[in-house]
Amino acid sequence: MTDLLSKAREARPETVEAPRAVAEAAPASRGTRRRLGPGRSLPFGRLIGPVLLVAAWWAASASGYLDPRILSSPGTVLATAGDLVSTGRLQDNVLISLQRAGLGLFFGVSAGVILAVAAGLSRSGEYLLDGPLQIKRAIPSLAMLPLLILWLGIGEQMKVTVIALGVAVNMYINTYASLTGIDSKYVELAEGLDLGRWQFIRKVVAPGSLPGFFVGLRLGVTSSWLGLIVVEQINATSGIGYMMFQAQQYAQSDVIIVGLVAYGIFGFASDAAVRAVERRVLSWRRTLAG
Repeated sequence: MTDLLSKAREARPETVEAPRAVAEAAPASRGTRRRLGPGRSLPFGRLIGPVLLVAAWWAASASGYLDPRILSSPGTVLATAGDLVSTGRLQDNVLISLQRAGLGLFFGVSAGVILAVAAGLSRSGEYLLDGPLQIKRAIPSLAMLPLLILWLGIGEQMKVTVIALGVAVNMYINTYASLTGIDSKYVELAEGLDLGRWQFIRKVVAPGSLPGFFVGLRLGVTSSWLGLIVVEQINATSGIGYMMFQAQQYAQSDVIIVGLVAYGIFGFASDAAVRAVERRVLSWRRTLAG
């Protein structure tokens, strides 16, 4: 064996010494390798931005840079929120707003997923549904308010419908894109294994479309809060938006900010909840998000 190695070195010394050089250089290169990812995640790290924003707001108010007639200080907003809670006004309006947003989200998610599955798994469904839904995407749901008021009036049905339309479009676009983006090799494999329609949906379609579904769900949750803000200021008699509209009439900026903070907290919390479920369901993925 030694003679063979000696002859190999004499014949082509560079081919024998190359592996040794690579092996000696490898630890150094590994030790100096640059990290290209975003780094390790911190627990509750997403709260850092909002906390810094509130701290800057508080500092600007305390130093006199912010006119309290234009933007109330955080202390004033907290005191106003305490008064609204003690009278029960804030809780009542919050519950009504949550009910509207929840119903709109439920109907919008259900409709968006059903339409995406029908268009993504069938050519006839795609030809019939995708075109009208792409047109609807170009028309903001809020632009349809006059027509919806004419059809449905100004009651709860109209408000929930406006929210559901915005949610449904976001759910459809993202779920449909995820469905049609599934690699055709998986479809061929399912056909080769002679899977039934239900097995194909459960083992191929559902896992492949879940990333797009969760993106659509996050956008849908945000859309539900955006729609809620608008519909609650149109002939409403309750809700956070109505409370803010009434405060505008009396120049109560602190009440308006309480409403905005409530919307922001609900939006941030709902998005965080969707993120947590997404990480749990898609735990098999390794992404930059960690």
